[in-house]
Amino acid sequence: MLLAAAIVLIRLGIPTSADAATATGFTDAAQRGAVSAALELVPFAGIFFLWFVGAVRAHVGPVEDRFLATVFLGSGLVFTATLFGAAAAAGAVLAVSHPSGAAPSPVAWDFGRHLAYTLMTGYAMRMAGVFVCSLSVMGHRLGVLPRPLSALGFLTTLVLLFLSSNVPWSELVFPVWALAVSVHILMVGGRAGSRGAPAPAAAPSA
Repeated sequence: MLLAAAIVLIRLGIPTSADAATATGFTDAAQRGAVSAALELVPFAGIFFLWFVGAVRAHVGPVEDRFLATVFLGSGLVFTATLFGAAAAAGAVLAVSHPSGAAPSPVAWDFGRHLAYTLMTGYAMRMAGVFVCSLSVMGHRLGVLPRPLSALGFLTTLVLLFLSSNVPWSELVFPVWALAVSVHILMVGGRAGSRGAPAPAAAPSA
């Protein structure tokens, strides 16, 4: 949810248009506030995403496939690092606007905007696609995910790999998928906890 909020705020705060005239709009307080809020959320989104990775591996358990688990973990770490890089680039766009409220130069604006979106949609989301694909394959092979959730993962993979850099807002499918997996893990964990609850101790015999 934090990741989705950060993506939405970045999209609203930094337009994708390469028109130099959009640089003057970045002096708007609402746009600057949206980017600032996104930059505050990204570190926590990354922390909770790593927690999510740990929860998924615990859910898979000892049947985990080593090859797929390596791809899963590696792509998750690269995604997090690239997401932080995109946030840093967005922060640079914010910083080049002078404190007096003057618009950033068109060159600085276009470079920072292009770098932020390239890192997010061109690299981070493709790593997210590998992450989703590896877990979906594990879920299908090992039976740790229901078939509809595995199918949703394969569809999400296609969107992230082939559409994220060309279709605006398509990157939001990743946090939606992560939310669906999280809900499933919580539900399974809750049912397992209720079944595994120890029975009350019997009263001692006289």
